[in-house]
Amino acid sequence: MKQLADGVWHLNTMPLPNTVNAYLLEDVLVDAGTRQSRRAILRQLKGHDISAHALTHAHPDHQGASHQVCEELGVPFWVPERDADAAEDPELIRQRQPNHPMARFYIRIFIGPGHPVDRKLSDGDEVAGFKVLDVPGPSAGHVAFWRQSDRVLVLGDVLTNMDQLTLIPGLHEPKPYLTPDPAENRRSAKKLAPLEPELVLFGHGAPLRDTKKFVDFIDVLPS
Repeated sequence: MKQLADGVWHLNTMPLPNTVNAYLLEDVLVDAGTRQSRRAILRQLKGHDISAHALTHAHPDHQGASHQVCEELGVPFWVPERDADAAEDPELIRQRQPNHPMARFYIRIFIGPGHPVDRKLSDGDEVAGFKVLDVPGPSAGHVAFWRQSDRVLVLGDVLTNMDQLTLIPGLHEPKPYLTPDPAENRRSAKKLAPLEPELVLFGHGAPLRDTKKFVDFIDVLPS
């Protein structure tokens, strides 16, 4: 586990670094990789007190180990309000993802069991010193986490910093076959550019500390 900012750590949930990320914000674990990620997550969290587990969104590569982590650590589960039902019943994830072979493949190999939601996150809520931002697109309830004091943005899947298929680094929109509403996702990205974050943390890809690169990429996206 690597510290990236004050009270912010990065966790790899898969053997290849930065392919599927989770983060520790103070004492809150954000995202939990795939159902194969339990052991890696718990190993990296050793020595840290965890008070809760939160999701950016209910997708198979973010909720995969959530049930196991919450059970083993004995912590509450916090999920965006419009994704809470899918976090409890993963069959809804299947129903809401695009009907595409790659989406079905990722669901089949990554999805984890559901888990009862203890807190539903809404726009403007506070989590570990971060403000919850409503940024739908990758899912109906997708959220990001924003800390104004040092301009750290935990982005989830609104953008990626690697190609999700080839794993080549670089800024991308998420693949349309994994994104129920690409147009809404672009609108969400457009809302984030004015924040001018100094550190952007993605669900997929390495951290980005180049504010101009982030803003310029969003600015040229079609409206």
